[in-house]
Amino acid sequence: MSAVISDNRAFFNQLRKYYTVYTGGFLAFVIALAIAEQMGMSRQWIGYWFLFATIGLYAMIGIMSRTVDAAEYYVAGRRVPAFFNGMATGADWMSAASFIGMAGTLYLSGFDGLAFVMGWTGGYVLVALFLAPYLRKFGQFTIPDFLGARYGGNIVRSIGIFAAILCSFTYVVAQIYGVGIITSRFTGLEFGIGVFVGLAGILVCSFLGGMRAVTWTQVAQYIILIIAYLTPVVWLGVKHTGVPIPQFAYGYTLQKVGDLEKKITADPKEVEARGLAKAAAAEATSALKDPVKAASDRRAALEQRLAKSKADNAPDHVQKSIQQALSNTPTDPEKAREYWTARRNLGANASPPRQHADPFPGANEQARDIARRNFLGIVFCMMFGTAALPHILMRYYTTPSVRQARISVFWSLFFIFLLYFTAPCLAVLAKYDVYSNLVGSRFAELPAWAAAWRLVDPALLTITDLNFDGIVQLAEIAIGGDIIVLATPEIAGLPYVVSGLVAAGGLAAALSTADGLLLTIANALGHDLYYKMIAPGAPTARRVAVSKGLLLIVAVIAAWVTSYKPGNILFLVGAAFSLAASGFFPALVLGVFWKRANKWGAITGMVAGLGVCMYYMSVTYPFLRDLFGITAPIASYQWFGMNPISAGVFGVPIGLVTIWIVSLLTPAPDRQVQELVDHVRYPVLAGDIETRAT
Repeated sequence: MSAVISDNRAFFNQLRKYYTVYTGGFLAFVIALAIAEQMGMSRQWIGYWFLFATIGLYAMIGIMSRTVDAAEYYVAGRRVPAFFNGMATGADWMSAASFIGMAGTLYLSGFDGLAFVMGWTGGYVLVALFLAPYLRKFGQFTIPDFLGARYGGNIVRSIGIFAAILCSFTYVVAQIYGVGIITSRFTGLEFGIGVFVGLAGILVCSFLGGMRAVTWTQVAQYIILIIAYLTPVVWLGVKHTGVPIPQFAYGYTLQKVGDLEKKITADPKEVEARGLAKAAAAEATSALKDPVKAASDRRAALEQRLAKSKADNAPDHVQKSIQQALSNTPTDPEKAREYWTARRNLGANASPPRQHADPFPGANEQARDIARRNFLGIVFCMMFGTAALPHILMRYYTTPSVRQARISVFWSLFFIFLLYFTAPCLAVLAKYDVYSNLVGSRFAELPAWAAAWRLVDPALLTITDLNFDGIVQLAEIAIGGDIIVLATPEIAGLPYVVSGLVAAGGLAAALSTADGLLLTIANALGHDLYYKMIAPGAPTARRVAVSKGLLLIVAVIAAWVTSYKPGNILFLVGAAFSLAASGFFPALVLGVFWKRANKWGAITGMVAGLGVCMYYMSVTYPFLRDLFGITAPIASYQWFGMNPISAGVFGVPIGLVTIWIVSLLTPAPDRQVQELVDHVRYPVLAGDIETRAT
């Protein structure tokens, strides 16, 4: 026993030494690029260095960690120390939604965006209390493994496989979408190509070494992403308050944002622009029925307006604005659809800007009640989804013991806290810079970053001179939350090396989560379906090879789906949480804490919970409604005004109640299953070799 403990300590010290050197080397790399920028290195080459150097680094770790051993491939040999497992879990958790989408949502939604912070953070309390230590005590490879052993039979395992693939696939599409945005913006590649280029960076880690490679890559990725996230926020904190701790700048900057919001709300030019934004959105909605004809008609109207302005000797800035609008109106069918879709987003600016610190805004008490319910619904779904996501729960199979699994949850929360405690500050600092620097500037002097982001995807950023006065009003800016973090260094005028650093951090966040998700899907198919159900006698090498092949196929399919841009990052991730909560949480928690829960209860409960969640999303989410040809108003399908991202508020309770009722109406589990529950629930206190030694 003492020899095992000594080996574990030596392994921990070795890892600490490696990653300390790695961190120092990365900081030196950033400083070298900063010096190179001052000496004249182009922005494009800075982007190339950051993106391809970090992907190359992850590839090297993946190659060095390649394995065909089943325990190493599926659970990293169960020897990842709690500290490093917490860091890897933090990277696995810090998806494109947390790194890219979180601050963007807070920027757009203000107070309401805190629902994600509260839900995702609180979810780890549920993980620590209800699942992580018990699943580690169970000691297998996957979540369907636990369901199959706890409830018996392949039906429950099959439903678990389907649920794991569904929520993980939805989640991984969001990560690949984030990779596509970053790769496209910082290399100049077209979005669809950028998606598949970024996919190569994902595969080099998860394909070769499974959980072993993913774990050590995720530790490296966490170090990069947290440095990248904190750097611009600290810089902006110093810029605005002289204090390098951004949280101290939060209240002061929030007050200044509030003052600017009042000024913008009362500005007559803004009032005019808001009316025009509403009209532009209505025009775009109609134009999407025939985008090319509508674009052609708009070009003709703008040409007439330009000719009239010249005849009337209109000011130069008016003529330039009309000319710019004309040049921005495409005739290519695909570009025309993107153009009108982006203009439709201006409809969000028809109302005065919402106060950043105003909770549950609404025109009347009913609207405020709906906003309040949706806030609580998001908190609920994010919490219970966190406690049921397969790729997160799998991480706790990798620790040496149950005790290490518990400690690992603490470290996970700490590393996640560093980013979540900073995201609200970043949102407010970015909003202040947009309100004070971009709003009120001249269209003729728009910064280069605005044009660059528009080329990536007009839906991410549209700045349109609606009233042709040559001045940017807030109502003329339609900005997507997915670019706030990535564009903040450019918005604030920071050196471009900081933009490259943030892009590298966003890429690390997306890649780390995508690796874990793809591995979850591949393991569900290769281990749970192929090995446990189809070919139980398959040798280890073949099992691992099947998992790798399936991982590659799923990755390509996910990239193909992503190229159609099925939704923004935060919605896709939120949908995955609702699906995971509805499909897994009731069966997992009752499986651990209620011996009477049986196979038929789990089957009906999982199907009912997941089915209700999927149905509600299908009839209330625009992309899916269009896919299924649903034309009736969304409001006619909504229950209690809940948004599709919160569908889990219906799925989870239905799943719990169904398992409870059906289990009571059908025979109790056999003695062997009840003994398994006792084994999972209660540790062996004396001579616990697993807990104290391994």
